[in-house]
Amino acid sequence: MVSLALFLSLCIFLILNLPVGIAIGLASLVAILTGGTLSLGYIAQTLVTSTDSFPIMAIPLFILAGELMSSGGVSKRLLNVANVFFGRITGGIAIVTVVVCMFFAAVSGSGPATVAAVGSMVVPTMLEKGYSKKFILALIACAGSIGVIIPPSIPMVIYGVSTGTSITALFMGGFLPGILIGLVLIFWCYYYCKKQGWRGDTEKISVKRAVDAVWDAKWALINPFIILGGIYGGIFTPTEAASVAAVYALICGVFIHKELKFNNLISTIGNACSTTGTTMIIIGFASAFTKILTIEQIPAMITNAIINFTDNSIFILLLINVLLLIVGCFMDTTPAIMVLSPILLPVATSIGLSPVHFGIIMVVNLAIGFITPPLGINLFVAARVGSEPLETVTKGIIPFITVMIICLLLITFIEPISMLLPRLIMK
Repeated sequence: MVSLALFLSLCIFLILNLPVGIAIGLASLVAILTGGTLSLGYIAQTLVTSTDSFPIMAIPLFILAGELMSSGGVSKRLLNVANVFFGRITGGIAIVTVVVCMFFAAVSGSGPATVAAVGSMVVPTMLEKGYSKKFILALIACAGSIGVIIPPSIPMVIYGVSTGTSITALFMGGFLPGILIGLVLIFWCYYYCKKQGWRGDTEKISVKRAVDAVWDAKWALINPFIILGGIYGGIFTPTEAASVAAVYALICGVFIHKELKFNNLISTIGNACSTTGTTMIIIGFASAFTKILTIEQIPAMITNAIINFTDNSIFILLLINVLLLIVGCFMDTTPAIMVLSPILLPVATSIGLSPVHFGIIMVVNLAIGFITPPLGINLFVAARVGSEPLETVTKGIIPFITVMIICLLLITFIEPISMLLPRLIMK
């Protein structure tokens, strides 16, 4: 009865279009009232204890770092460097967009932040060069989803905290999948742009131009090496790396690039606070939801049901992927990870998957959710950046979703893509 009340009430609250965090909290309250085994104060207590965590501190700090980098001129300089080296290729500016999104992902950890930062710069340029608007906005939305796969990644932090998996190992595991997706997107852009006749930049590459662009972007280019090198070199933890990233972004924006003025600094911090507040509420309520699941032994029940249905590991993985893709269409990444990882991880480990590999599979699935209608957040951000209705973005997104699903299947069934680097650091 408690399980039925929990999931039925959650579905009803989501259908009523309540904010996801509030819907999860109210569903947890309904389950407590139905079961009577926990006190009503349990939810309030969990809201505090679940966010009172050192690893969780990385989330608001990475959010702040991403906002500061977006406002402080980092993305503009990364775009200039990528354009020098890739701009002359067929579909050059499209390829440059993917490369910049990959690099910005290594300093922001957020998909929507990557879309907003890169999209605001490349949309006018691509329109001038004759690219169609539906292709431009769909490309930016898709490339921005790499922001949660290449480390540092906020969803990986949430998964690590939810399951007790090493965040450092997850970060290392995200490198090759993120690069794979980026390369496949680059090949797709080249093929499609060549078919459409969209040529690259006609300006010749010169040593002076390349050196000037790299020199101007040197502080932006150094940033990911400081953050990730510090983590993997054992100098600081992922949480401490997030604080280093935020301070570094502030110094670059205010004192080095001098593009972060007092007025936009206040609004930038305000945006970070708003995003952090929403995220923390979701984490708090989702933690209560997860603990109720554990008390009711729902993860074990689902694991047994799936294993009794089939013991074929390939079929089980396909079922998990289909479920996560469907969930990604309707639920944001944070609550999806908080709610589903305790349920699905036992299923994954029962067929021999490591928690790190499954974490990467889960994050990639939910990254696809960023670009899947009806609630893909990157679609909304791209539409806002391009000042176009949502329909314009969704018309161009289907080929990109197909490319992402192909990459997902490769990552799911070719384990070394995710596990090669984590195994090297765990030796």
